[in-house]
Amino acid sequence: MELIKGKNYTRLNTPCFILDTQELARSINGFSSALQNNFIDYKIGYSVKTNSLPFCMSKANELGCYAEVVSSDEYELALKCGFKKCHIIYNGPMKSHDTFIDAITNNAIVNIETKRELDWLKELPTDSIYKIGLRLNINITKVSPEDADGDNDNSRFGFSNETSEFKDALNIISNLPNIKLSGLHIHRTAHSRSIRFYQNSIRYACEIIRRYNLKLDYIDIGGGYFGIFPNKPTYQDYADTFKAVLQQYSLDGLQIIVEPGNALVASCFSFLSEVIDVKHTEQHCWFVTTDGSRNDIDPFFRKSSYMTEILSDGNNEVVEEQIVSGCTCLEYDRLFSLSKHPLLSIGDRILYKNVGAYTMCLSPMFIRYIPNVYSWDGQNYKLIREKWSAKEYIQKNIVK
Repeated sequence: MELIKGKNYTRLNTPCFILDTQELARSINGFSSALQNNFIDYKIGYSVKTNSLPFCMSKANELGCYAEVVSSDEYELALKCGFKKCHIIYNGPMKSHDTFIDAITNNAIVNIETKRELDWLKELPTDSIYKIGLRLNINITKVSPEDADGDNDNSRFGFSNETSEFKDALNIISNLPNIKLSGLHIHRTAHSRSIRFYQNSIRYACEIIRRYNLKLDYIDIGGGYFGIFPNKPTYQDYADTFKAVLQQYSLDGLQIIVEPGNALVASCFSFLSEVIDVKHTEQHCWFVTTDGSRNDIDPFFRKSSYMTEILSDGNNEVVEEQIVSGCTCLEYDRLFSLSKHPLLSIGDRILYKNVGAYTMCLSPMFIRYIPNVYSWDGQNYKLIREKWSAKEYIQKNIVK
C-alpha cells in the first residue's frame, strides 16, 4: 500500500476517509481505564456495525477489544480480521444457524435475541455445558421516562418482562440441562445518552435479576455513550455510574461488557473532499460543488451542521453566501452554507471531522463507488483501502 510521509492533505487523493489510529487507541484505552478503575473483570466490544473497516477492526483487536457482531456476515468478517471466536460477542436477530452453533461451541459470548435461537439451543451436544446470554427488552418510557423519545419509546429487541416472553425464555433455558444462562444483555440507546438513563436501565436489570434469582457471570450494558465531547459525560462518569448501581444490588462482582460504537470510532475518522466547481447562480449566492457527498458523512440526512476545516490557498473576495454541495445529481445534496466568507476556489479542500460512526457502513454506492481510506499514525499516511471502480462493483455479477 502507498505510504505518504508527513501530514500534508494536498497529497491525498480525494474524496477519502482518514483514520487517526492514535485517536482510536486513545478512545479504547480511555474507556478501558475507566472500567478498570471500577471493575476486576470487563470487556469492550468493538461495534462492527458502527464501522466495519477491516483495518480499523484489526487495530481494535490489537488494542484488546472483542468484536461485537450482529449478523452472520459480520461474524465471518470478524474472523477474517483476526478475532478469535472466543473474542466475539454475537448479538442481534440476523445470526445464521451455523454461525450461532459455531459461536456457542467455541466459547463466544452469544446473547439470545430471537425465539428461533431458543430452538437452536436444543440442537447443541448434551455432553457439555454451554453458556449463553439473554437480551432483555427495555421500554425507555417505562424504565427512564425523562430520557424517552415520545409517549411510548418501546423496543422491538429482546424478551419483554411486561408480557410472559422473558419468563418463558427463562423456562426454556432452565429445562435444557446443557445450557447455563450466564448473562443479561440490556443494550438500548437513549438519544440523551445521559448518566440517568444508564442508572435507570441497570437498576431495571438488577430488579429483574433479583426477581428471578438469576445467577449470572456478566451483564452486557451495550453502547450509546458520549466520551469525546466537552461538557458531556465521560467514560469515567459512565463507569462510576455502572459501579454505583450494581453495588446497591451486590452485583458489582459481575463481569461488565460494554459495546461502544460512536464513542470509539466517530472522533478517529475524518473525510476530505475537494472543490471541483464554483457557480454564481444568483446575485448573492454561489454554489460550490465538491467531489464528496452528503451520502458519505450523513447517510441519514439528519445533521444540520458539521465540524469542518477549510483548506484554501486564500481568495480575498468575500461573498454574501456560498452553499457547499456534494457531487451527486441530487438537488438536496447540500452540506452547509458559508456566510460572508472568502469565495472558495477549485482545488480548495474541506475536511469534515468526527465522521466515523455509521457513515462508511451506510453510505450508498450512488453514482460514485466507495472512496479511498488512509490511516494516519502521527507521522505518515498509508492507503488502507483503495477506491472501488466498476471492476470491483461488477464482481460476482452476471452481465450476460
